[in-house]
Amino acid sequence: MLKSKMNWKSVSNNQTPQLNLSVSSVIERMLVRRGIHTQEEAEAFLYPTINDLHDPFLFEQMERVVLRIKQAIENEEKILIYGDYDADGVTATSVLVKTLSSLGAIVDYYIPNRFTEGYGPNEAAFRAVHEAGGTLIITVDNGIAAPKEAAVAKELGIDLIITDHHEEQDEIPDAYAIIHPRLSENYPFNDLAGVGVAFKLAHALLGQIPKELTGLVAIGTVADLVPLKGENRVLVKQGLSTLTHNDMPGIEAIKTIGKIEPPITTEHIGFIIGPRINAVGRLQDASLAVDLILEDDPIIAEDMAKEIDELNLERQQIVKEIADQAFEMIEQNHKDDDVIILANEGWNPGVLGIVASRIVNKYYKPTIVLGIDRDKGIAKGSGRSIPAYDMFKEGMKVNDLFVHFGGHAQAAGMTVNLDQLDDLRKVLNEKASEILTEEDLIPNLMIEDEVNWAELDINFPQELELLAPFGMENEKPVFQVNQVKLTNIRKIGAKQNHIKLHGDIEGLTVEMIGFQMGDIADKLTLGSEVDVVGEIEVNEWNGNRKLQVKLKDLRCNQWQLFDYRGKGLTDQVKSILSSDQVLFVYFNESPTFEKEANYYHYSELTLLERQQYNKLVCLDLPESLETFEEAIQFKQFEAIYLCFNNENNHLFSFIPSRDAFKTLYVTLKKHQVIKHEQKAQLAEAKNWSLEQLDFMLEVFFDLNFVKITNGDITFRNDVEFKPLEESVAYKRKQDALKVEETLYYSNYGELKEWIDSKLRLQTKEGEVVHGL
Repeated sequence: MLKSKMNWKSVSNNQTPQLNLSVSSVIERMLVRRGIHTQEEAEAFLYPTINDLHDPFLFEQMERVVLRIKQAIENEEKILIYGDYDADGVTATSVLVKTLSSLGAIVDYYIPNRFTEGYGPNEAAFRAVHEAGGTLIITVDNGIAAPKEAAVAKELGIDLIITDHHEEQDEIPDAYAIIHPRLSENYPFNDLAGVGVAFKLAHALLGQIPKELTGLVAIGTVADLVPLKGENRVLVKQGLSTLTHNDMPGIEAIKTIGKIEPPITTEHIGFIIGPRINAVGRLQDASLAVDLILEDDPIIAEDMAKEIDELNLERQQIVKEIADQAFEMIEQNHKDDDVIILANEGWNPGVLGIVASRIVNKYYKPTIVLGIDRDKGIAKGSGRSIPAYDMFKEGMKVNDLFVHFGGHAQAAGMTVNLDQLDDLRKVLNEKASEILTEEDLIPNLMIEDEVNWAELDINFPQELELLAPFGMENEKPVFQVNQVKLTNIRKIGAKQNHIKLHGDIEGLTVEMIGFQMGDIADKLTLGSEVDVVGEIEVNEWNGNRKLQVKLKDLRCNQWQLFDYRGKGLTDQVKSILSSDQVLFVYFNESPTFEKEANYYHYSELTLLERQQYNKLVCLDLPESLETFEEAIQFKQFEAIYLCFNNENNHLFSFIPSRDAFKTLYVTLKKHQVIKHEQKAQLAEAKNWSLEQLDFMLEVFFDLNFVKITNGDITFRNDVEFKPLEESVAYKRKQDALKVEETLYYSNYGELKEWIDSKLRLQTKEGEVVHGL
């Protein structure tokens, strides 16, 4: 048995729409689960076009905004785009700078410094704009949580246009205009990223859809982890195509340095492009990232991309160092917290969101990570959460404990006074304990469908791409494949930290690979049936193309037998079992190993003691099969490990036949007494070994046929004949032979089947008992 690491949540259903799409039944079932039932709906979903975007003038104040910007262009006013330092803010800034520049505007941009200014508008920056003669500020990806700064702009005579997508707070800023999906009742889509909102403004200003800017929209949308549905799906799908055939030197330089091969996918954005753009603002002024995107000279762009790549490498090292320190702090002091809140001096606030994400991935708990500034008396950082805990909602309930707080359900940024830190930790944990259940703290694995391996072919992964792009709320689908009988298990990789499996389903071969899952290899045995969940992809090697499951999780619902016979309890086995509830059992009174706390002689075991453990390790051979059966009774162990040697080898010692016993009996009766010194002569005469003769004499002694005095053997004429089976020594020998034959020298399949039969019998008897 092997439990899954995650909660498997299947959304499978058996409804199949009547569609004419020339795709597999699996794809058609996927469409049903997305609310698609007609041919028209299916084609619109599978083949979206840029023309599916909504009219930008559905935003209530869009017309007012467009008129004001065009007026500013006509009057040659100085326009400032006020952006943000993450990938969403950087791309949103670039979209509007490019758009306004193409319209002939006098436009500049400003990205606040994460470390000296923090997120969002600030008064000092607005006053600097005023002094420089600026009259119009357009925010992108920020501003909705800045009522004080909006008041400053109004005081200065600056018109402030806010474009944002973040959660609105209690007080809405008094700005010239606000473009925000959730604040426009008539706009049909609420989940645009900041760059998506900026793109809608660009569309309205230009009077047509600027397809050439959709690549930037795709980068910001994917990097900001907004749902890839509705308009976001249309924008990203078009944007990926634009990026693949991109002609912006800055983006091309990132693609080159990141070794990205076309076609561009959301994975390329999420793991290569996005992190590099984000790295700039995490370590320094993010203007470098905007400058790279706006750069027209390929040579200059290449140099800038190299600088950004070096910053990303530096960021990775900083993240690793902080994460290692954070893990140590958790293990020492916060492992049992419902909400993990960590703070330390010297931690770079720019990377703490990434660190928080790593902690959530490892411990699956809401996490806040803060860098302490002793001089200012504050701690500043980021939080990441799990689906069951809305970090923005819970944070707003205790907003008085923050200096600044904002964000989304799953991610937030905050500043806390140092003297409030303990109170924050206490209050959030108390409230979380009332909200979160044990099940909430186990990751959910959403399974698209339980598939029959026979219904899939080599074209299936390509068909899946019709449902792309994949990302938030349109995750790359994972599928469940059941009852795969394992035929090969091996660790792969330089560090042996990955696993490669082969299995069989009704004669069909299933190949599986699990990255960072190498430890599972030690917990599986050949012949076991497993259920697996993973992405289904094509593995191409040396021109051969095969379907492969890229594992996310697996489970084995059967008990498993691990065969270490003849090897003993090795350090490797001890290491495998170190973190499990393991019961070690021995059968001999004088064990040859050092006993520890959970080592028991089989006769000492109580039912209660057995119930505490999920795995059983047998350290030596029992005297009889009945003894072994007794040891495995009353508990359905997940796994049984046989770690014994055979020092006696009864099976390969010559066992006297019944005729030999008869010959010895007749000889003793005839001679009446055999002197001790005559034993060797007798054994040689009858072609027996001394060991065999001693064994037969021991049997006769048990049966009271002889008495032994000072080594001399005397036959007893007054004893009634008894069968050999009544001898303790004879029975012990026969039992030992059965034990060796069944438990030691049998092949793996025979032994597994024999133990399985005993466990089934116990289960059946247990059912009768419960029935009574």
